[in-house]
Amino acid sequence: MGNRNPDTGNSKDRNGERHGSRNGDRNGERDGNRNGDRNGEWNESRNGDGSGEWNGSGNKDRKREKELEEKEDEKLQEYGQMTLEGNERQRKIHLLSIIGEVEGHENLSGNSKTTKYDHVLPKLASLEDDDSVDGLLVLLNTSGGDVDAGLAIAEMIASLTMPTVSLVLGGSHSIGVPLAVSADYSFIVPTGTMMIHPVRMTGMVIGASQTYEYFNMIQDRILSFISMHSRMEYGQVKCLMHNTKMLTRDLGTVLVGEQAVKEGLIDEVGGIREALQKLYERIDGSGSPSKIPAYSRK
Repeated sequence: MGNRNPDTGNSKDRNGERHGSRNGDRNGERDGNRNGDRNGEWNESRNGDGSGEWNGSGNKDRKREKELEEKEDEKLQEYGQMTLEGNERQRKIHLLSIIGEVEGHENLSGNSKTTKYDHVLPKLASLEDDDSVDGLLVLLNTSGGDVDAGLAIAEMIASLTMPTVSLVLGGSHSIGVPLAVSADYSFIVPTGTMMIHPVRMTGMVIGASQTYEYFNMIQDRILSFISMHSRMEYGQVKCLMHNTKMLTRDLGTVLVGEQAVKEGLIDEVGGIREALQKLYERIDGSGSPSKIPAYSRK
């Protein structure tokens, strides 16, 4: 039971304020902000029948906005993805971050930061089917990972019909190279690195000619994708991959910032501002033509 003041009509068991001129017919007005199950404003003229009017107000909208924000935060923490739509151009951009190690068919240690292809692939498929999304921005800071999983994600990004832009931040090594060049246009920050090196396999390896041929086949898939989606020739990429003069414990080449652009691997040096600007240009149709082959843009 609530405590009721007979002079003011202030009832403590209801969230709100009641102002009434209590005559015989109990005419009055109540403005209640009910924070429980019903959010809104209650205005009633209490005559004999106790009639009134309920106006649902902005509290429901605020509750919905809060739920959407919490959902975006959860998606960002769990999958490294979010939607950018608060820009002045009224464009809806999906942000995909590829970080840590690209996980393959086996789960990595819980202490490792990973990108899971079984999270990314369905999301890319849903983006292709969503007309409300205008473009995709891919942020990369990855040490590489599983070849099949990385190429699967790269092929999906390359085949999207919406404009796509990638930005290499800390580094995009190993299988991260095909991921970086899979977008329509690629950026790298001045201190970002790209590492191209031969395929390595964990576990027991049988020393047979068939194993050698299998390694060559895997490397050919990677080299072909890179040369198809960048300005580098196949032989040029292969030469960098088998460079013996740079790494002490491995073959390969590390390219830093502007070097990656000069080699033709990345399109331009820039940061998030330049990447978003380029993506807006491509969405508006003022960007340069896509470098992606025709089979990806049907």
